Amino acid sequence: MLLRVSLVVLAVFLGGLAPAVPARAHDATTTAHAEVTAAGGVNVRVVLDLEYDLLMKSAWLYAEAYEAKGRDEQLRQLRINRDAVTSYITERFAVAYDERPCAPTMASEADVRPRGKKTFALLTLSYACQGAGGGAHAISSALFPDSETFVHSTETLVRYALDGEKGSAVLVAESPTLRVGERRAVNQIGEFFLLGAEHLLLGLDHVLFLLALLIGARRVREVVVTASAFTVAHSVTFLLAAMGVVNVPGGIVEPVIAASIMVVALANLRGHDDDRFGRWRLPIVFAFGLMHGLGFAGALDIDRSGSWELLLSLLSFNVGIEAAQLAIVAVVFPLLVLLRRTSRGSRAVAALSIPIVGVSLFWFFERLPTPF
Repeated sequence: MLLRVSLVVLAVFLGGLAPAVPARAHDATTTAHAEVTAAGGVNVRVVLDLEYDLLMKSAWLYAEAYEAKGRDEQLRQLRINRDAVTSYITERFAVAYDERPCAPTMASEADVRPRGKKTFALLTLSYACQGAGGGAHAISSALFPDSETFVHSTETLVRYALDGEKGSAVLVAESPTLRVGERRAVNQIGEFFLLGAEHLLLGLDHVLFLLALLIGARRVREVVVTASAFTVAHSVTFLLAAMGVVNVPGGIVEPVIAASIMVVALANLRGHDDDRFGRWRLPIVFAFGLMHGLGFAGALDIDRSGSWELLLSLLSFNVGIEAAQLAIVAVVFPLLVLLRRTSRGSRAVAALSIPIVGVSLFWFFERLPTPF
């Protein structure tokens, strides 16, 4: 009876995670990136980094635009559809100065770049603002709203250097506007804490890796040691990558993350007494943790010079990841302990690794780099 109850609770827990993500992690929603800087006087320069195919679909362009493959063709589509793209963006991303709207102009040249297996469009806009110095700018984003049905829960990560202040913010549908000068450190901490927790919980690859670690641990001490090794490792590379000190392409990071899940889950199937893996368990967890940290950093994509100014945001994001990780451990590990105390518990726990192996194997091949 205890075995059945524990399995049901575990299934409910995992089922609660699954609807938030499709077959591949992170695809259920999108994150827009905006770098906003002063451009002389009160004028503003904005560089937007947006998912290419989503942008072209949202602008209601034909399939030949949003299905375009290859850098040259995607750049051509951005050129010939410049008016539609400009209209879509300027209707949903706005800059104001002292409550007066600034006039946007799209730069003639756009760019595209790969990030993992996706392509992002880099678009530059100039906002002409009116007013004397000493005022304050406001930045608003309603890009890719739920009502357009292509994605949901879009977040716009804004990095700004305006009105003598530098910082970052997360704009969402419930709070779409940043007023420079009114943003307090506590808001910044809260926003990035929630973003970090959300990224772990909605990132099924990171959750499955953590579950695989828990399945392979039998004592509280093992959980503490392996979770600590994973935490230290991914915290180091996350901070270094997010601040631009380390740069590893997503085409390498993502397949390795999938491989890390598969390796740990396969070790669980071989049994806890497999000394060959047991001796190397901690170094392996630490090494794979380094790669997961690079994956976390990719979610923020603030890897340009000067990111040291965003240290508070980065630390808050990382603490959010750790809080979500601890919550999963607190829920799952006691259930695994109860399962192991039943007559068939050890086999049942090991069996939980089988679907993890299958999913991670699929992700590994699906994430292998393809020609851009």
